[in-house]
Amino acid sequence: MTASLVQSANGVTLLGGGDFARADLDLALSLAPLLVAADGGADRALAAGHVPAAVIGDFDSITPAAQAAIPAERQHRVAEQDSTDFGKCLRLVSAPFLIGLGFAGLRMDHALSVMTALATHPHQRCVILGAEDVIFLSPPRLSLPLTPGVRLSLFPMGPAAGRSTGLRWPIDGLDFAPAGRIGTSNEATGPVTLQLDGPMLVLLPRDCLALALGALAGQGGALAPPPARAG
Repeated sequence: MTASLVQSANGVTLLGGGDFARADLDLALSLAPLLVAADGGADRALAAGHVPAAVIGDFDSITPAAQAAIPAERQHRVAEQDSTDFGKCLRLVSAPFLIGLGFAGLRMDHALSVMTALATHPHQRCVILGAEDVIFLSPPRLSLPLTPGVRLSLFPMGPAAGRSTGLRWPIDGLDFAPAGRIGTSNEATGPVTLQLDGPMLVLLPRDCLALALGALAGQGGALAPPPARAG
């Protein structure tokens, strides 16, 4: 197993090179205070006034100016081309959970590669924060304390099946596949439970970010920001 380049006892914010709102970065850092940039995300971090704790990638998009501004010991060049920069981060960062920002709203091929990386790193509790949605790979069992009417979409990343409670359209007895049945635009009737066999992405409204992180962490509720530092 590959050794981690970054280890954190708290959540980690992964910053990509795509667009994001400054308020979203503040939100992510309030929940996941260690900032790690995926290659060109380093330039985005510096432009937002943050020096990342680490930069991971093949360094084909980070600028020389960003490299000069970030201490050399924080820069981790991974030359192999068999994975994306986001995939490298998922492989080489160890933390209780991750928030990915700057990875939604990318070029379609980049967005698809992000979804694939989520499915191929099921050990990571990573939630992608977008302008409209949060997206994550569901564990085999998941409980979400949703209220009636909340949109919940399921998208299979391979053959999948499962059972549910609390969905307007239950999934029991259905076979899912990327080129077959998918589960987008479902709706909660109350708290939702999922039991899944196979890789399944969950999409929720973006205001469910803390709730999703709490559910992935097994807390069954919203995740509170870490306590403020004294002084």
